[in-house]
Amino acid sequence: MLNEHGFLLRLQTFLLPIISYNVDQPEHESRPMPDPHFPLRIFYDGACPLCSREIEHYRRQDQAGRLIPVDISAADFNPEPFGIPLSAFTFELHAIDQAGQIYRGVEAFRVIWQAFPDSTGYRTLATLVALPVINPLARFGYRVFARLRPFLPGRRAACAAGTCQIGRDSHLH
Repeated sequence: MLNEHGFLLRLQTFLLPIISYNVDQPEHESRPMPDPHFPLRIFYDGACPLCSREIEHYRRQDQAGRLIPVDISAADFNPEPFGIPLSAFTFELHAIDQAGQIYRGVEAFRVIWQAFPDSTGYRTLATLVALPVINPLARFGYRVFARLRPFLPGRRAACAAGTCQIGRDSHLH
């Protein structure tokens, strides 16, 4: 049974990264975002049903082949060539463009939406989350979601090695 001290310690561990997050100048988003060079590799957690549905939605919309989904929960995924720890890939959505530019979190969504230049909805979303007032709020909201995501129902259990091979449809590769 978890006592009051144990509960408070867990709560502090959970909330501290959210509370201490600098929405004004986060390390990886303190510079202007360059335009992406397509195709764009999208690194998503296939063990997360919500994440998988979102990426599958984009994959179906992507008639031009501008997005390449990469499931980081696959047993054969190796983060080393990208110079990004698996824990970082697991924490938030990543996208890497053809030029090697890395986009994380909300910025990854922005470049995904830019893959659909003919979509008024995606173009509007990308413009909105780039606004100086909305962008810090969107990044903060995404960070809160990223901390809660592992606790969402339906998450597939990880294998002993830290990744798992899930029953994916062959069209996602």
